[in-house]
Amino acid sequence: MTSRPALRLGALVAVMFFTVSGGPFGLEGLVGSVGPGVAILLLVATPLIYSIPETLLIGELASMLPAEGGYYQWVKRAFGRFWGFWNGWLSWVYSLIDMAIYPVLFLQYLRFFVPGLGPWQAWLVALALIWGATWLNLRGTRVVGMASGWFVALVLAPFGVLATVAVARWLGQPTTPFPATPFHATDTSFLGALGIGVSQSIWNYSGWDNASTIGGEIEQSSATYPRALARTLPLVTGVYLVTILPALALTDWKTWTDGAWPQIAGAVVGPWLGVWVAAAGLVSAFALFNALLLAYSRIPLVLAQDGLLPVALARTDERGTPRNAVLVSALAYSGFTLVPFGGLLAGDVLLYTAALALEFASLLQLRRAEPELRGAFRVPAGVPALAVLATLPILLIVIAVGLEIQSREIGLPGVLVAGLLAAVGPVAYVVLGGGRRTRDGVAA
Repeated sequence: MTSRPALRLGALVAVMFFTVSGGPFGLEGLVGSVGPGVAILLLVATPLIYSIPETLLIGELASMLPAEGGYYQWVKRAFGRFWGFWNGWLSWVYSLIDMAIYPVLFLQYLRFFVPGLGPWQAWLVALALIWGATWLNLRGTRVVGMASGWFVALVLAPFGVLATVAVARWLGQPTTPFPATPFHATDTSFLGALGIGVSQSIWNYSGWDNASTIGGEIEQSSATYPRALARTLPLVTGVYLVTILPALALTDWKTWTDGAWPQIAGAVVGPWLGVWVAAAGLVSAFALFNALLLAYSRIPLVLAQDGLLPVALARTDERGTPRNAVLVSALAYSGFTLVPFGGLLAGDVLLYTAALALEFASLLQLRRAEPELRGAFRVPAGVPALAVLATLPILLIVIAVGLEIQSREIGLPGVLVAGLLAAVGPVAYVVLGGGRRTRDGVAA
C-alpha cells in the first residue's frame, strides 16, 4: 500500500475541532429552547459528565490501536468481525443524518446574503458544498488538515471580536443583570424540552472518536491523538462559554433562535460584524462537512479491505487517498441533501450512543483479554473505574433520549427511525457476505 502523508498535531487539532464542534453555531437554538440558565448549565456540565470520560477512553483506544478505520478496528479486535461491522454500520448510518445537517446550516447563513434563494437554487448550492469538500478531500489528508487550520482561524476571528466588545461593554455596565431564567419552553413539556436541550448540548460536544478513522494517516498517532484530544476539548468548551456568556448579558435571550448569531453580533457590535459572522457561518458549515467527509469516508475503505464491500473501495491513490471511498461517500451524502432531518436529532444521538457503547465495551474487553496491549497513553485506572467512566456519558445520553421522547413530535420519530436503521445492520452483514471474503477474495 502507498505510504500516507502524516497529519501532525496542529492539523489534527483543527480537523478534530470540526469533527466535534465547528464553533458556537447552534448554541443560539439551545438558548432559545431551554433558556439561558439551563443552557449555560448544560454547556458546563456536559464536558464534565460526557466529554472528559469519553476523551479519556477514546484517547486510550486510539493510542492502543492507532489503525486506519479507528473505532471499527477497536471493536473488531475486541469482539470479532460482526461487531466491528455493526459498529461501522451504526457510524455510517448516523453519518447520513449528520452530514445532511451541514448543507442546511450553510444555506441558513447564505440566506442572510441571498434571502430570496429558491428550492432549486438551494439544492444546487448544497451540491456545490458537497462536491467542493469532495475535491478538497481528494487532494489528500494533509491538504484537508492544512485547510482546517485556516478554517478555524476564519470561523473564530469574528467571535473573538464579538466576545471582546461584549466583555468590555458588560464590564462598563456593572448594573446590567445577567439573565438567569432557569427554564423556558413554549412548544412542548418541561421534560421534552429539557431532553431536546440535553441532546443539543451533547451534539455540540460529540465526535471525539471521529478522527480515529484516519489513525493510519497521523504522525506518531499513538501519542498524537490523545494530545490532540487534550487540546481540542478545552478549546471547544472555551469557545462556547467565552462567546455565549457576554453576549447573553447584553441581549434579549428570547431572540436567540437557530441562525441568530449575525443578528446577535449586529446588536452587540454593529451590522458589519453581523455580516462577518454570517460569512463565518458559511465557512464553518463547509469545514464541518469537509472534515467529517475525511473521517467517515474511511469506513467504507476498511469495510472493503475486510471484504465486506467491493474491493474497488479499498484502493488508494499515490497520496494514500481512498478516492473511490471518498467519491461513493459524497454520492451517498448528495442523495440525502436537504432531506428534512430536523426531527431526527434524537435518532442521530441514539445511533451514536450505540456505537460509542461498543467502543467503550471494546476497551474494557481489551484491558481484560490483552493487558499487555498498550500505547503511549493509558488511563491510570483499573477496569472497574473505566466501567464507571464509560457509564457516565452513556447514561447521560440515555436520559436525554428518554426525556426527549416526552416530546413525541420531535423525539419519538427519530428514536423509531434509529432503531429500524440499527436493526438493518445484522441483515446487511449477511447480505454483504458476513466477512467471508477478504480484500484479495480469499475466504476468511
